[in-house]
Amino acid sequence: GLCFPCPQEGCPMMGHYADRFPEKLKRVNQKYFLNTAADPPFATWRRKVFIKLSGVKKMRGDINLIFHDTEGNTKEYEVASGDLSQDEVYTKYLDVEINPKNTKKIEFLWNKAVFTLLWARLGAETVNIIHGEDG
Repeated sequence: GLCFPCPQEGCPMMGHYADRFPEKLKRVNQKYFLNTAADPPFATWRRKVFIKLSGVKKMRGDINLIFHDTEGNTKEYEVASGDLSQDEVYTKYLDVEINPKNTKKIEFLWNKAVFTLLWARLGAETVNIIHGEDG
């Protein structure tokens, strides 16, 4: 609780994002931060998500994935927001709080940012989620 506020360039992260802070890696007594979940056991599982859209050519809004576990818990994560295009593959790393062994389903969700009378639809042509082996 004595670590904040972070410097202007952000909190130096351990793991995947450590290379964003090359000067801090040279320090001897540097504090580093690690993403954790909000609830016990505070574990997260890194997922790399690829989503290719189908439907209208362009639309403003956001794309989310909702992870459901076998006990009825859900967690929602934003993958992209802003101008969405069917020609683009959206890629993002997510730190998911639901253990992959307990994942029941993953739901694709998109929301339009602007109300329109046109019946514009977006869908996922492909959704690929990659995770590492359990250690």
